[in-house]
Amino acid sequence: MSRRQSAPRLEFEAAAIYEYPEHLRPWLEALPKQPGVYFFHGESDAMPLYIGKSVNIRSRVLSHLRTPDEAAMLRQSRRITWMQTAGELGALLLEARLIKEQQPLFNKRLRRNRQLCSLQITDGKPQVVYAREIDFSHAQNLHGLFANRRAALQALQTIADAEKLCYGLLGLESLTRGRACFRSALKRCAGACCGKESVEDHQARLVAGLAALRVTCWPWDGAIALKEGSHEMTHYHIIHNWLWLGAVDTLKEATALLKTPAGFDHDGYKILCKPLLSGEYEIIELNAPAAR
Repeated sequence: MSRRQSAPRLEFEAAAIYEYPEHLRPWLEALPKQPGVYFFHGESDAMPLYIGKSVNIRSRVLSHLRTPDEAAMLRQSRRITWMQTAGELGALLLEARLIKEQQPLFNKRLRRNRQLCSLQITDGKPQVVYAREIDFSHAQNLHGLFANRRAALQALQTIADAEKLCYGLLGLESLTRGRACFRSALKRCAGACCGKESVEDHQARLVAGLAALRVTCWPWDGAIALKEGSHEMTHYHIIHNWLWLGAVDTLKEATALLKTPAGFDHDGYKILCKPLLSGEYEIIELNAPAAR
């Protein structure tokens, strides 16, 4: 047996050496059972180690302390702080913003994606378009939000495979006029490229395949306030073009937030689209620059 094979494997097993982080116990008493965002801090006062959110801050933080897989973070933590929100939606929005701004060591990194793109049907053909070039909050016929061009084309290819669409007509590969594409011979293309089916039928299946990815345009003329909370705490979330501008206690405080340029925000869209359109929350339309 070689020396390399017989050498012991030195691996860090968090569960094997896990000890309850007693040094964090003093910070637990003040934790509320309400929704909000919490922070695990290390030696640095400026940047937290981890940012999380929950509808019950106390319960969620306690679950961290009982998790051996998080032993490395817990050993480095020195204190725990929190910010209460009016509800789960506010916690989601605040967490996403703070993680993106502060980039904590133990969170999945969230960065502003300068290559954010979508598939837009133009003259019957899908094209990759970019958020830096057109306003995704108002552009028509957008389908899917992708990190880059490659991801967008892979999604289009997946739909083409499922619907037996022609790669050539979709612009995924070159096509010789009057000749069937290679996939047609394999019966993976229904034959719109060579007259076996009509272009109209091909187009209808394309539209049907993309339907689940449709991006919803911002449905209001300007900014809105979404009311969230209860008798204990109420916040108004100020939102424009799917961008969360912030939360205020009263609508009079919204004026300053409305001065913020409001371009399309991917994270805001993912968090806000369903709640805003569900009818679950009270929505107040705001007429910039003043809110009453």
